[in-house]
Amino acid sequence: MAVSESTGKTGDTPALIAKVAALQNLKEFAALNWTGAFDEYLALIRKNPAVTRSAFQRVYDMILSYGQEEYIDNKKRLIRYNFFKDEHHNGRDAIFGLDIPLMRLVSVLHSAAQRYGTERRVILLHGPVGSSKSTIARLIKRGMEEYSRTPEGALYTYDWVLPEKLARITGGQTTFKCPMHEEPLRLFPPEWRDKALTELGINVAGKPQVHIEGDLDPACRLIFRELLAEYKGDWAEVVKHVRVRRMILSEQDRVGIGTFQPKDEKNQDSTELTGDINYRKIAEFGSDSDPRAFNFDGEFNIANRGIIEFIEVLKLDVAFLYDLLGASQEHKIKPKKFAQTDIDEVILGHTNEAEYKKLLSNEFMEALRDRTVKIDIPYITRVSEEQRIYAKDYNAGKIRGKHIAPHTLEMAAMWAVLTRLEDPKKHQLTLVQKMKLYDGKTLPGFTQDNIKELRKEAVREGMDGISPRYIQDKISNALVSDRGEGCVNPFMVMNELESGLRHHSLITNDEQRRGYGVLLGLVKQEYEDIVKNEVQRAISADEEAIGKLCANYIDNIKAYTQKERVKNKYTGQDEEPDERLMRSIEEKIDIPDSRKDDFRREIMNYIGALAIEGRQFDFRTNERLQKALELKLFEDQKDSIKLTSLVSAVVDRDTQEKIDVVKNRMIRNYGYCEICATDVLNFVASIFARGDVKD
Repeated sequence: MAVSESTGKTGDTPALIAKVAALQNLKEFAALNWTGAFDEYLALIRKNPAVTRSAFQRVYDMILSYGQEEYIDNKKRLIRYNFFKDEHHNGRDAIFGLDIPLMRLVSVLHSAAQRYGTERRVILLHGPVGSSKSTIARLIKRGMEEYSRTPEGALYTYDWVLPEKLARITGGQTTFKCPMHEEPLRLFPPEWRDKALTELGINVAGKPQVHIEGDLDPACRLIFRELLAEYKGDWAEVVKHVRVRRMILSEQDRVGIGTFQPKDEKNQDSTELTGDINYRKIAEFGSDSDPRAFNFDGEFNIANRGIIEFIEVLKLDVAFLYDLLGASQEHKIKPKKFAQTDIDEVILGHTNEAEYKKLLSNEFMEALRDRTVKIDIPYITRVSEEQRIYAKDYNAGKIRGKHIAPHTLEMAAMWAVLTRLEDPKKHQLTLVQKMKLYDGKTLPGFTQDNIKELRKEAVREGMDGISPRYIQDKISNALVSDRGEGCVNPFMVMNELESGLRHHSLITNDEQRRGYGVLLGLVKQEYEDIVKNEVQRAISADEEAIGKLCANYIDNIKAYTQKERVKNKYTGQDEEPDERLMRSIEEKIDIPDSRKDDFRREIMNYIGALAIEGRQFDFRTNERLQKALELKLFEDQKDSIKLTSLVSAVVDRDTQEKIDVVKNRMIRNYGYCEICATDVLNFVASIFARGDVKD
């Protein structure tokens, strides 16, 4: 059928609306909005008892549903939970480098899911500012929302549906939603719950057992009691008025997900947690203690069956902390003028170091400390993991119009990690060496046992130092600076980091500020070494020249080990092996004169073994030899390229062509752009000019 150009309609339906409507999934909508009678729900439980899981069981199962990976780090078996990678949202809230703290968190949830005791505790994420405590809480809340929309994460609650003649019970409403989204099985009277589950074939030997804990909330309890009186105690008639429905957790809709944030004392009271009286309905029901005249909409009420997050939990007024004690230990809350009301929810709080120290020093808070499971969430202490935080926000896909030079984010991450590490107490290690060991690099004489020992002796490592937020702020400053000419390099970011220390609100003394400045100097030295090495490799990246140098070296060590002479290809004369050439290569990788014979025999034996296997020797298969050849070639070529001429005003054409070749290699092989490749070559040239290059 043709579409009218003037109206955009196909028949009676607007074409554009029809196009959008085709995107919806009506089958999924029907599944998410399932409703049924109480007996249909019982049949559903017999097929899938997991729908009755506790809040802790649900959170734990949700995390495991994304899978996990096991790996070994310094002889320790670790688990990485895929859920915290946040791959289902393109890594928007991904957590990096905190596998051990996250393992502790999941372990607590596992224990609580098994009802081993930790389900009666407040889970407290504790750590310095910016250590991703809020991100972990946000991930779990969002994960619960999405899990409840899957078949595996389905859960159910109920409404009361009454005819007009019984609507007086609910104040004239024919449909009354359970205000706290309770588990429908709570409608079983407590005295015969276990027997009923057995009789129904739900709890049978060899299958997961269904547990019904807690009683109805005050409003549903009143309706249940009134209907029971109406039907003269016939429970079967009462539950005919129950309509079970699928429940979708949603923080926005305030269903099963709650968040509580402290405010000033004048603008906050405990009714925000446990609900408040509905004064408009007092006249209708005649009493402020009638549950129908009460709004069960506090954060504890609406978070029932799910999770409640307490932001900066230790900033709460003492009155709130008393509510927290009962909610955690007894799983009960005390709404105003009502009996204690059962809840089933995960209580997750987070706080920073200063507030936790106050808790420790307050003897009146012993009860809260006793009901708290503290999980330290430290800063990251691995450079590669810290760098991933910044790469997530500052990459070519997100940053338009500016190029971020290689190693810019790495240097920022390196400085951040150095501020968090404790000075090594032994092993004659520098802080930079310790940082490299933590990041998986190898150092001669250090084993995995040494690294484990280093971590054990540093008790507070990662609990102090510079926050990732500070680094992100300074990278952002560098990106919007007009000094970059289209490219942001490490020195621009490091200058921002250094200048910002004078105004950093969390640096309280000059000694700490000076210490951070010294660490920035170490990072600059590391950067110098890195770019010098890259320029060296770019200059010596002539495969043909390295191949010729290698062939010459092999001819000489072959003659040396077999006590032969070498034919000079220019004069045709037989000569002694060129000891000067051989040593100039071997010294580049610190082969002492006393070990030169062993090294040369090692190379010849390696070549012989390859020949037996029918394989040809290639210098690239021997990492040490390749490095030695590259350094030797660089030494030979750096004078011919005259890189130091870059710091002068005049560069001859031949030299410029050679420099352009090096620059193109850096762009092609190392991710530089024209601007930052030129900057790096000028920087390294200035180092060569002052004679700082290492032999």
